[in-house]
Amino acid sequence: PFDLRPQGHDIIRTWLFATVVRAHLELGELPWKHAAISGWILDPDRKKMSKSKGNVVTPMGMLEEHGSDAVRYWAASGRPGTDTAFDVGQMKIGRRLAIKILNASRFALSMGAVAEGAGVTAELDKALLAQLAEVVRQATAAFEGYNYSRALEVTEQFFWRFCDDYVELVKDRSYGARGEADAASAKLALGIATDTLLRLFAPFLPFVTEEVWSWWREGSVHRAAWPKEADVSALAADGDAAALDAVADVLVFIRKAKSDAKKSMRARLANATVFAPAAFIARVRSVEADLLAAGGIDEIVYVEAERLDVTAVLAETE
Repeated sequence: PFDLRPQGHDIIRTWLFATVVRAHLELGELPWKHAAISGWILDPDRKKMSKSKGNVVTPMGMLEEHGSDAVRYWAASGRPGTDTAFDVGQMKIGRRLAIKILNASRFALSMGAVAEGAGVTAELDKALLAQLAEVVRQATAAFEGYNYSRALEVTEQFFWRFCDDYVELVKDRSYGARGEADAASAKLALGIATDTLLRLFAPFLPFVTEEVWSWWREGSVHRAAWPKEADVSALAADGDAAALDAVADVLVFIRKAKSDAKKSMRARLANATVFAPAAFIARVRSVEADLLAAGGIDEIVYVEAERLDVTAVLAETE
């Protein structure tokens, strides 16, 4: 059944209306239930691309230069009902995203990521999955409302947070630094996140997600079930999603302190003092062990304050 009619906003009267009227008069019913109204593609001068104007860019060169996933990423970034600028820069961002999915997935799998296990027990891992469950909820709701660009947006935002913060925080533990049980929790969280993200990205970046899926899963990612919020949140148990944000905020200060001192991110800190509200401090304390390992910190001191601030002292080196 043809339930969705895609069409431009410039032909609603001549095309959409005419079809509805004809179906009503000839068959006494609606031809379809939903109409997806797209905008125009605009050239660099913000003018509509059209063959009559001679300002159309054919896709083959873009596909060859940037790859199909990158061009598709640009197209999916255009919101329904709005005009979209032809933007090679967006394609380059899409290409970088596709490459990052390859590299991050390869790294996660090298850390022992698994999609099945006894359970997620570490607080940081539960916080990650609590956030991921919310991403699944938002992406699913966006697709159900035909807002594909929003589904891509929330998935991409979470993915970069996963790469920049969570993977770095959990790296030491996943290799067994705190015992087998904590390592198993990290590996399961890594696997669930990787598995879920591949399915969330699949409609937008079909080729890179299919490639990564083939590394460790059977069949095709495009035949796999769409992730369910309930399945992910069940693994998160009573996880506090804000704990990941809190420790990531502290990690920003730690990285800046090392950068300002012109030191390697691997340089050790003798101590760090976290000034923050009590609730924020409680969240950081719950995942402190991962922060100590990721930041190379010997000791963390907490001081209640109205606003977040972090001071750090570099360890003495011979």
